[in-house]
Amino acid sequence: MNLVQRVQDILLKPKSTWPVIDTETEDVATIYKTYLVYLAAVSAIATFIGFSVVGTHVMGVSFRVPFLAGIANMVVGFVLSLAVIYVLALIADALAPTFGGRKDLLSAFKLVAYASTAGLLGGIFNLVPALSMLSLLASLYSIYLLYTGIPVLMKTPPEKALGYTAVLVVCGIVAGIVLGAIGSVFSGGPGMAFG
Repeated sequence: MNLVQRVQDILLKPKSTWPVIDTETEDVATIYKTYLVYLAAVSAIATFIGFSVVGTHVMGVSFRVPFLAGIANMVVGFVLSLAVIYVLALIADALAPTFGGRKDLLSAFKLVAYASTAGLLGGIFNLVPALSMLSLLASLYSIYLLYTGIPVLMKTPPEKALGYTAVLVVCGIVAGIVLGAIGSVFSGGPGMAFG
């Protein structure tokens, strides 16, 4: 799989890309090694640069996350991004029968991993902290990708895809909050420096 081509395909033509993904036989470890680690790294590194190097300015005062805290946040954020994807795949797999779909952990993982593309790449907006809210818009597109992929990968009837998507989004938010709280213990919290 060509990383750049897959990113373009899933972002620009998801409806024709999901059936291709459905036929692929790559395992979870391969998807992590050849796809997710790169996208998660883009987001983590951009966030580090934006908040620890560039900083943000509010009413003439600049704020920056201290360098070492920024490094810790970057590493923890990277690991947690990868962890949340796996946890959400487990949830997607468990919920499939509830929405008339089939349980298949690999399909659930592919669904969550590739649907996360827009949200992970949206982290690039964190390079300029003033634009970081745009990463939220990218995450909204990931919800659309999830919605379009559910009927194909989880074999859920199309009329149940919206409900399935909504439940997964809520579960993803909860999982992100819980893992983020756990991660803040390891990174020592965000900390800010005035400059």
